[in-house]
Amino acid sequence: MQLFLMRHGEASYLAHSDRERVLTETGRYHTSLMSNWLARTVMEFDLVLVSPYLRAQQSWQEVSKHFPEPRKWLVLDELVPSGDPCTAADLTLAYAEQYKADKVLVIAHMPLLGYMVSELVAGTEPPLFATSGLTLIDKHAEQASLVWQHNPHTVS
Repeated sequence: MQLFLMRHGEASYLAHSDRERVLTETGRYHTSLMSNWLARTVMEFDLVLVSPYLRAQQSWQEVSKHFPEPRKWLVLDELVPSGDPCTAADLTLAYAEQYKADKVLVIAHMPLLGYMVSELVAGTEPPLFATSGLTLIDKHAEQASLVWQHNPHTVS
């Protein structure tokens, strides 16, 4: 399985709550840039899991313009910034197994994503994710490895 973890694009701080923060124009542009770059090597996603927060939903809207409709996509309340990384990683793998997904995209937040990498790849320190940043984890049976990590500044 290829597991793509993506942080939402840059978001404005002008909102009633953290949950309601919207993408900035830069956030939309960088997310589109990353999606375009990713579409050169990934044809489609079998499963997409997205945070319920507005900026993550908007990031998925940008990403979805570059890919065909996935077989399944879900909004998971566990994919919030303060979410439990063990639960989020376990749910991601369980849904991937349930839907027999080989290519999975998760769009969520820091610090959750960094800690999810540590949960999924034994012995890995939690990496930082730039906004719109992507990490690829390759998982086969019980073995998982971090393949690459990119952000808008490393692909442009």
